Amino acid sequence: MSTPVQAPAGQQPADSAGRRAIWLSIAALAMTFMLPLAGLVMALFALVAGIRALPQLKSAGRSTGVAVGGITISSIALALSAMATGMQLYLMDEYSAYQECMKGAGTVSAQGECFAQFRDAAQRKLPSDVLQLLGTVQP
Repeated sequence: MSTPVQAPAGQQPADSAGRRAIWLSIAALAMTFMLPLAGLVMALFALVAGIRALPQLKSAGRSTGVAVGGITISSIALALSAMATGMQLYLMDEYSAYQECMKGAGTVSAQGECFAQFRDAAQRKLPSDVLQLLGTVQP
């Protein structure tokens, strides 16, 4: 006979599942702003963890607020990272040209010229309302 695996003292599996969901979703949101593709993958993991935590918390008679919060935050991170990844893929050629230009830019004015070329290339490819939404932030 084997003994069942028990949770650490003072910690229930349902509670740890809820906390895992919220922490993964917060990490996914942070990763979205640093590396959108990694944020996309992390958001999927967080969403699955949140969905799996819901029945565990309900069966244990615990509040599902942490799991719902994790699902909400991971859904937001998933949407943001999907949009950012899509934008990166759509502007891949322009961004590659920008990076090549920046490799040879030795002065601040040369770097500014590289950005101006990137902005002009993006303006030709994107609708004007998207550019206004994005502003003039350098890549």
